[in-house]
Amino acid sequence: MNIAIIGATGHSGQKILAEAIERGHIVTAIVRDETKLEQDVKVIEKDLFDLTTADIEPFDVVISTFNAPAGKEEMHVSANQHLISIFEDAPQVRLVVVGGAGSLFMDDSKTTRLSETKDFPATYLPTATNMGKSLEDYKKSSATWTYISPAAMFDLAGERTGNYTLGGDVFHTNAKGESYISYADYAIALMDEVESGKHVGERISVVN
Repeated sequence: MNIAIIGATGHSGQKILAEAIERGHIVTAIVRDETKLEQDVKVIEKDLFDLTTADIEPFDVVISTFNAPAGKEEMHVSANQHLISIFEDAPQVRLVVVGGAGSLFMDDSKTTRLSETKDFPATYLPTATNMGKSLEDYKKSSATWTYISPAAMFDLAGERTGNYTLGGDVFHTNAKGESYISYADYAIALMDEVESGKHVGERISVVN
């Protein structure tokens, strides 16, 4: 497949880029600074907000790993609104979004989100709130999208096991009662979804 990765030099972007290359896909990195890219792949050096429909039309799938900087968490909303606007004009291109866990519901009736619980860290609340708003924007759009939430504990240093369990909008845990996923295993789950396209127009979640 012909795949582009927005933010390929970030933590999740690097893991996803490596996984896509390992699987033999044609990969293009969309980055603001080409000098930070370690892998030898095709590059589009452009800010997300400057991307156009023409930029993304050559690809089968585009993966967005965009993460707003601290203090500017509202950029999650504006960045994803921009992506929606250009992908609505290219419905043949799938957009796969690296999302957050905070917007997951804690009950099957979907009345309370993880970010609304009393133990949710205040530091992460602005990110969780704005990522949740972006998910709602995707649900209202005509873009061809999939939103993938990691577990509450998203471990950059965690090992690559190849084992994961998918869920949907509701918070779930593994057999040990833990909401945990390594970045490496998240990349596997995301690339499996890229290749299968089983959850277009849905939010899915993943734990080890």
